[in-house]
Amino acid sequence: MTDSSKFAAHKARLERRPDGALLMTSGYDLPEAVANTGVWLHKWAKATPDRVFLAERSGDGWREESFGASLETVRALAAGLLDQGLKPGDRLMILSGNSVDHGLLCLAAQYIGVIAIPVAEQYSLIPGAHDRLIYVLNKTKPAMVYVSDAAQYSAALALDELRGIKIVASSTTGGPVLVLAFTDLLKSSGAAAVDAARALVGPETVGKILFTSGSTSNPKGVVTTQHMMCINQEQLRVVLPMLTTRPPKILDWLPWNHVFGGSHNFNMMLANGGSLYIDDGKPSKDLFPKTLRNMQDHVGTLGFNVPIGWSLTADALEKDTALRRRFFADLDLIFYAGAALPVEVWARLEGLALAETGRKPLMTSSWGMTETAPATLVVHEPIGETGVIGVPVPGVIVKLLPDADERFELRVKGPNNMAEYYDDPVKTAEAFDPEGFLITGDAVKFRIPGDPNAGLVFDGRMSEDFKLMTGTWVQTAKLRAQAMTALGGLVQDVVVTGHGRTEIGILVFPNADGMAALGIAADAGDCVLTGPDLTAYIGPRLAGMAATATGSSTRIIRALVLGEPPSLQHHEMTTKGNLNTRQVLTRRAGLVDRLYNDNDPAVIKAQGHPIG
Repeated sequence: MTDSSKFAAHKARLERRPDGALLMTSGYDLPEAVANTGVWLHKWAKATPDRVFLAERSGDGWREESFGASLETVRALAAGLLDQGLKPGDRLMILSGNSVDHGLLCLAAQYIGVIAIPVAEQYSLIPGAHDRLIYVLNKTKPAMVYVSDAAQYSAALALDELRGIKIVASSTTGGPVLVLAFTDLLKSSGAAAVDAARALVGPETVGKILFTSGSTSNPKGVVTTQHMMCINQEQLRVVLPMLTTRPPKILDWLPWNHVFGGSHNFNMMLANGGSLYIDDGKPSKDLFPKTLRNMQDHVGTLGFNVPIGWSLTADALEKDTALRRRFFADLDLIFYAGAALPVEVWARLEGLALAETGRKPLMTSSWGMTETAPATLVVHEPIGETGVIGVPVPGVIVKLLPDADERFELRVKGPNNMAEYYDDPVKTAEAFDPEGFLITGDAVKFRIPGDPNAGLVFDGRMSEDFKLMTGTWVQTAKLRAQAMTALGGLVQDVVVTGHGRTEIGILVFPNADGMAALGIAADAGDCVLTGPDLTAYIGPRLAGMAATATGSSTRIIRALVLGEPPSLQHHEMTTKGNLNTRQVLTRRAGLVDRLYNDNDPAVIKAQGHPIG
């Protein structure tokens, strides 16, 4: 029911070393990579000059840029950057979100050895996040900064740290400082200078610096070379031959300042002659209607999203027969990342696909980091199970260090790994073990012990686990997943608590839409939500989980429903939309104390289980 010609079967190898570590590798050979991203652009501009490469919403229609036109624009922009005095190794910072101009300018920088630095647009648009922007500006000292709209980004452009830095904008009106028009960059000519600069761009040339989310400290700048980006696409092409059998197409919202959207997805279209239609919506209540509007015009052969995005998509497809038919007609792959896809969402998507086409797309996920460019482990055969992160891609060595209870610490080495953090030798040294393996901080388990081809399962962050007062370790990732599944549509996310205490609890971030759909009303108290509906829904579900728990380290006893969503400004949420658990627990320490106050009426306990 799934076309096996579009993926390669898992072929993992496992070696046990005398020191107890396991080494896991791929049985597939790794091809050579092109020298730089410009090679791809030239290839497809020559082979398919009229095929759409990048597109974005423009009124009722779309602005579409072909490969041929994109190459011409990239070369003109490259000449403009050189005319403005930028030289190889200089930094070009991009403050805005995804757009055609953003994508072409980034490629133009890479084309001549200028380093592109796309940063999260929230750093500029949210005044409370300006400290992150200032940190990145001071760290990288860019020669030029790009924004899509000078008026929209005026608060950021007025920062003292931007004085003396050249600013370029697609829309120049309303800015607080003198701004160069994006179109003026296109007026430059100088093919000889562009060709000379491009000739110096090789595999070890830095293509971009991507800043991590900074969940525990200031964001770190991952130095991303041309080779890291190019070899990672070769690794993906080996295990997902569907990329080479026909030009892929995606409608995608994932931000380009993040490695998933900006390196994995963007370069996948560039490397394989595909078309990237920029989705100006997002999987949120206010913006998902834009996604639905865009889906009426364009659907893809590949689908990339986070679990909440797939949940909203499933809701929409169940309601719209015509959209469902178009969506699944040419879909080869459903890819989720950021968290495990809930079982019920997986089942709904598979069921809808089978009903429409009689076949299932490959349901897959992956594991990677900004530091790994990113794809390192990939599920590339049907497994029928959510939560699996796959097997190594060709060229990668995975080192598994035994921890406890069939759990392993994950470390990786491969040609897609970074060599350093930008201007941070201390953090760089801390990132690698003596054998050169990147220390990821993540924990994994074998899906089926003894069978590497069954894949690895993500088992949380080593640093987020904690001990109860009894000295028993609590593995938070497993409990979080169980709680998310049990509480279903009520929750947006949960944070597991209990460090140094006798019982495990959870702080619940509610999903307002889910509560409405379930008919659950709540009263807003002091930073929390309360009410009999919440108690009646959550209490029995906690009891159900507790009944199957094997001991205190797997039994969630109490819950508190939070009245304030996670705050980006206070770094409780990363720009990728992931919770910063440590910051939530730190900032809301008072609420954690309330959770363990047996006399607080807002505390919901596992039904039938006494508190205290």
